[in-house]
Amino acid sequence: MVKFLAIRLSSIGDIVLTTPVVRMLKKQVEGAEIHFLTKKKYLKVIEYNPYIDKVWLFDNNLPDLLKVLKEQNFDYIIDLHNNIRTFRIKKALGVLAFSFNKINFAKWLMVNFRINCLPEKHIVDRYLETIRLFDIKDDGEGLDYFLSGEDELFPESVAALIPQEYIVLCIGGQHFTKKMPAEKIAEICNGITLPVIILGGNEDSNEAEKICLLSENQRLINLAGELNLNMSAAVVRKAKVVITHDTGLMHIAAAFKKRIISIWGNTIPAFGMYPYRPGENSYISEVKGLSCRPCSKIGFRKCPKSHFRCMTDQDIQKIISIAMEKGEI
Repeated sequence: MVKFLAIRLSSIGDIVLTTPVVRMLKKQVEGAEIHFLTKKKYLKVIEYNPYIDKVWLFDNNLPDLLKVLKEQNFDYIIDLHNNIRTFRIKKALGVLAFSFNKINFAKWLMVNFRINCLPEKHIVDRYLETIRLFDIKDDGEGLDYFLSGEDELFPESVAALIPQEYIVLCIGGQHFTKKMPAEKIAEICNGITLPVIILGGNEDSNEAEKICLLSENQRLINLAGELNLNMSAAVVRKAKVVITHDTGLMHIAAAFKKRIISIWGNTIPAFGMYPYRPGENSYISEVKGLSCRPCSKIGFRKCPKSHFRCMTDQDIQKIISIAMEKGEI
């Protein structure tokens, strides 16, 4: 038996992007036992993953957690987060560790000087480089996301709203500059003739209501704040098209091989976080040629230049055309 501890503490999308590593280790390393360490609030992301033998949860309990992890006698650590906290874990456990290269310097050069030293490689493929010494071969299966039967047992009030065919609109985003303004999203909704289900967390509820007020589309179904993560994932799995910001549900949609229209603001797909092997005819919508973009590798609470052109100049008609299968990609 070969005992691995894979570490990715956060967040939703980043954890989903580690699933090929877990799967390939489990299936290709003889006798592999896979343990996974993440934050407690992200348990649902991997709870039903059949390639993980044991999940360990971090909940501000590092000293106690380290005592238990030391008793596990891991053979290897696969550090897919690579920060100060995971450094402490690796040092405490004292076993051979393989750590993910975050290419922070290359990102810094791109953000601050527009010097492009970024590898033309998706972050998943860079994750896989972390385990190359185990003679892992890319199986081509992309991302994984697993649900339980209970995740589709929606409350009656919600189940009655979900039509047979629909488009999903994911309005969430970790930072303001990664999210399209409600006015522009409402324009997209106005051009779509299929029912549109709006998904997001509790923090997106007010924005979802604003979109509904601004839009003339009478077939909007606002479920923002109404569903937990896995119920939202179940809605995504049956969608015809998923329109989304760079957010966790985008990567979940890619795991389901959905046709994705991803909308990019201040960050750029070249950082390596675009949808990984999504459904056919997926599309990346971004405003190219802006001298101020990317202004951050993550995002800001407001546009540093105050014009927010990376979102306000998006080609709304192109997005609508592709969503309705009228445009060429």
